[in-house]
Amino acid sequence: MATEADFDLNQLEPSQQETLQQFMEVTGQEMQDAVPLLQRSRWDIQTAISRFFGDEERDPEIQRLLAEADAAQGYMPRPEARLENLQESLYAADSVPLRAARPTTDPAPRVVPPPPVTYRLPFLLTVIFAPFRLGYALLRGVWGILSYPLSFLPQSLWPFAVNSSIRMGLRGTSSARRVVLPKETAERFRREFEEEYGAHGLTFFEGGHAQALDAAKRDLNFLLIVLISPEHDDTSSFVRDTLLAPEVVAFISNPAHNIILWGGNVLDPEAYQVATEYMCNKYPFSCLACLTPKEGSSRMGIVKRLIGPMEPDTYIAGLHSAISKYSPDLDGVRAERAAQAVARNLRSEQDSAYERSLALDQERSRKKREAAAAAAAAEKKALEAAQAAARQEELRQQWRKWRAAKVPAQPAAGVRIALHMPLSAGGHRVMRFFAAESTLEDIYAFVECYDLLQEDVVDEKKDKPESYEHKYRFQISNFVPREKLEPSTTTTLGEAIGRGGNLIAEDLDDEDVD
Repeated sequence: MATEADFDLNQLEPSQQETLQQFMEVTGQEMQDAVPLLQRSRWDIQTAISRFFGDEERDPEIQRLLAEADAAQGYMPRPEARLENLQESLYAADSVPLRAARPTTDPAPRVVPPPPVTYRLPFLLTVIFAPFRLGYALLRGVWGILSYPLSFLPQSLWPFAVNSSIRMGLRGTSSARRVVLPKETAERFRREFEEEYGAHGLTFFEGGHAQALDAAKRDLNFLLIVLISPEHDDTSSFVRDTLLAPEVVAFISNPAHNIILWGGNVLDPEAYQVATEYMCNKYPFSCLACLTPKEGSSRMGIVKRLIGPMEPDTYIAGLHSAISKYSPDLDGVRAERAAQAVARNLRSEQDSAYERSLALDQERSRKKREAAAAAAAAEKKALEAAQAAARQEELRQQWRKWRAAKVPAQPAAGVRIALHMPLSAGGHRVMRFFAAESTLEDIYAFVECYDLLQEDVVDEKKDKPESYEHKYRFQISNFVPREKLEPSTTTTLGEAIGRGGNLIAEDLDDEDVD
């Protein structure tokens, strides 16, 4: 066989190299096997994949395309021949890949019964047919009473028609049983089974066939389907002697065998549909179904059919052989699912850890951005406050210069005031005369502009600043009695103080100033 060294990838075109890489990833073949198959398929990846998996035998269109590809390459298929060695037959052709094995089991159909439909007659027709329904019910009751004694007569004395009708009447069954939901059908089957055969150790699936098949497929269990016909002569003996035999009950109930038991009466629509889909032509009928991974990752197949009456040992042997054959495949799928679950959990934990770490990083980044934004806002606010304070101080100094020019000069006589200056102005005592018509605001202005008046830097041309409201940062009060004097522009010194007085100016806090 050709080796990988016999092929030079540099001789292939880029598109052919890409096709080769895709084909090897899909099929898992080595390059020495993939290149000849792609050459025969004219580098058509769909044709090559179909040839590899053997789909040309099932699809006429694929068969035609493969024939055209073989003709273009001058390839003629080898005639079929029986080879003594199976290994030689598999590797007879150098470039022909192995084909997938054909299914060896019949598929297990998923039977979904139609929903029950209730037809209601109009009220008028109900009234018209009421006498007929009453007569039919009476006739049926009388027939049941009369047929009961006949059931004890030998069957050889019954005509065929009478025999059949009596047997059906005695067992209370009819070929036209009412259609109900699958769960109700299963409950009815279990109830009738227990009434007919008494208490038993079997656990029937509480649901329809489709739900039982889905459960077996999901949990990788075996599904044992048991179909019985009350009209069949071997049904009673099979159930009592085989199905309810202690060894069979113990085998089916053993958790190690992973068996889901579903039973049905073929007189029920669902069980009859199951019998049709599973090609049941003889009763009693049992079959074992399970997942067949070698024939399809999601394919449920019938791995064993047990038809007709048989001994308990034979019944157990048939089930045991099928379970032993297909249990390793199911164990492999379980191991694969367990590995996938572990990988999925690990990936989920890693994703959760990554998301938590990402959330922490995002939270740190958010707090860092908020801190930076807060610092920037505080810095901006401080800058604006400093600028506003500087502007306010500038306007205050302009106002002081303007107001110092408006302070009246000291008269020769008038109101004599002994004023203790605030600490911000030196805290010393000043003696001064003010005119009696001067206001209290003039004393405040004198204290505010005292340093300018002492330095004689009064500028009479200085204008009053616009949109500025001056606030004094001190409070003038009388010594005795202690009384605050507000900077009023209407109250004169003569009215507030009289001919003289001792006053004190005290600095105020910023809150008091506001």
